[in-house]
Amino acid sequence: MACPFFVPLEIVNDGSWPHPARLPLGAGWSGACCASGQEAAADAATAATPVAIDAAYLRDFCNLGYATACPHLPRSRDWDAVRFSVASSSPLEITLCYVCELGHAPVEHGTLNYDLVGEAWRHPPRDPRVQRLANSYLRAYRIRQNNSFI
Repeated sequence: MACPFFVPLEIVNDGSWPHPARLPLGAGWSGACCASGQEAAADAATAATPVAIDAAYLRDFCNLGYATACPHLPRSRDWDAVRFSVASSSPLEITLCYVCELGHAPVEHGTLNYDLVGEAWRHPPRDPRVQRLANSYLRAYRIRQNNSFI
């Protein structure tokens, strides 16, 4: 359940997480924050310039969501976290389910289909926060799948 304001940039394989595949985005990620302390969550997620954040925040808040102690998190927001899972996988397509949560309850959900032949989402999510996090989750999933065949 990654923070909806997290901008994942690179997978971190430094051993700081005991079970990285169990993390909300399928791996630990370095990245930035796009909340920029604004109170309007929807505007902050789409218009804010990502800001570098401390490694402790990355580990404890950004990668895990529900970061109510994070000083960057807007008081008024659509979601506290976004959760992903693989619903199905075939040689042609990967289908992800996502759930956006507020106060530990679902407020929005859907499925996303990634075309493996065309290397593109069939119907990208309308919210750029979901898109950004889905891209990261999918990348980590595909890396794990490729490594399991080696």
